Amino acid sequence: MLLSEHKELKMEIRSLPEKEKDKLLLRLIAKDKVLTEHLHFKLLEDETDLADRYRKLLEEIDERIAEMMGMRKLTSKEAMLKMRKLNGSISHHFKVTKDVTTEMELRIHLLKHMPIDFKDGVFSPMYKFNEKLNIYFVKSCVSVWNKFKKLHEDIQFDLRGDFNAVLHKVYNYKTADVAQELGLPKEL
Repeated sequence: MLLSEHKELKMEIRSLPEKEKDKLLLRLIAKDKVLTEHLHFKLLEDETDLADRYRKLLEEIDERIAEMMGMRKLTSKEAMLKMRKLNGSISHHFKVTKDVTTEMELRIHLLKHMPIDFKDGVFSPMYKFNEKLNIYFVKSCVSVWNKFKKLHEDIQFDLRGDFNAVLHKVYNYKTADVAQELGLPKEL
């Protein structure tokens, strides 16, 4: 049930005493962890907290990538699982902070440093994961590209070099065919 479809309910909620509205609001907020965290960020935190959240997530990305690179036999399956988890962390960061700039910087950083060149043979059981990773990687790039186009031109200018490095990476590996199919540019 959408509140916008029930104007009478909206009017009745507005007519409730303030104390009762506060009680209901607090109960509703408590049911949604992300909303609670977002409100905490919005009401109790400032720019330095945003910088701290950004730095911690950037460090986490670098640590996970370093762990992968240090593995004796890294597979595309492990890389895809880590990438999905890190993308989820970045999405959570955005839901809490609503800061597009740090979200884009984190996503581009992840794409730039994520390993995608795996040389498993066609008959290897990991071959299907190579294809899945390539598709997932390129779709992530397309998603970032679509958000990139909507950014202010000053922010685009700041991120252009790193995003071009990601595009160069995409077109120098097996991901090039998928990128062309999905209309990802070769350079900005």
